[in-house]
Amino acid sequence: MPPMSTIPIHKPQFHTLFFNRSPNPCKSPRIGATWVMAMDSKSSPTMKNSNDTSFNMKKKEEVSVQLSTPPIPKGGTLSSNNLQFDRLQPSDQELARVNRFEFGQFVAREAVLDEEYWTAAWLRAESHWENRTCERYIDSFKRKFTEQEFNALKRRCKVQIGDSCACIIMVRKEQQNVKRSVLKSVVGTLDLNIRYLLQGETFPGERVKAPLFCSINRTLPSRYGYIANLCVAKSARRQGIASNMMYFAVEAAKSNGVTQVYVHVDRNNRPAQILYEKMGFEMVEMANSRLLLEETYLLRLQT
Repeated sequence: MPPMSTIPIHKPQFHTLFFNRSPNPCKSPRIGATWVMAMDSKSSPTMKNSNDTSFNMKKKEEVSVQLSTPPIPKGGTLSSNNLQFDRLQPSDQELARVNRFEFGQFVAREAVLDEEYWTAAWLRAESHWENRTCERYIDSFKRKFTEQEFNALKRRCKVQIGDSCACIIMVRKEQQNVKRSVLKSVVGTLDLNIRYLLQGETFPGERVKAPLFCSINRTLPSRYGYIANLCVAKSARRQGIASNMMYFAVEAAKSNGVTQVYVHVDRNNRPAQILYEKMGFEMVEMANSRLLLEETYLLRLQT
């Protein structure tokens, strides 16, 4: 999949972060300890853990992509997946113990419903095809892409030995007397992968011609986070969606003891590069000479 396109930047303000050590009741795989973040636009920028230790937070930037309304397959479900496209957004009470970050009118958390995974896949289809609107059969291509990405995403998020993947979504915050379907609630998505470097690697992909049976260094220093598939709905631009999802992902990685988080960015996408630089990401110079043909840069954040 080509790198995600990005659109103009906005500067939201982070506020309060809370940690909750309660066990997570959801059956879907989770990354790290249970923790809850909340943001009040009128409060001062601080972070709190269970011991009420506070420290200042940095401002973040936003990058987002265009989204159109996902088409609902005929019959209301995808065959064999039993998806309910009129399913309502889960209430805060139902998700009381799910890791989340609240800010403004939105909440960042991991996907817990198949319908949320499907909507995340549709967002990625929109991003992949957004600059190809003149092509014939574009809707069919998007639908096929969505189905393939949905199934691939569910496979990636299953528990694996050593590695893990979480689909992070941004949803509209629950409002009293307002009912929304999952399709209309999800406004952004990204993947957070926790992986291990191969033996002898200092950054992901360094051993391009690694032996078929090369060993994986499963020590704590070799673990790293990798963020991919960042995209935000057009209707949710300029509200800090992307930067807050990135922040949530980085904090989730840190809660797992990860000290390095990586992301690829298109070489011609200067706004995205500026965003990542302001969040603390730096170029991995040794990697970028190998990425000329892919026209991307590899960036790293030391947490």
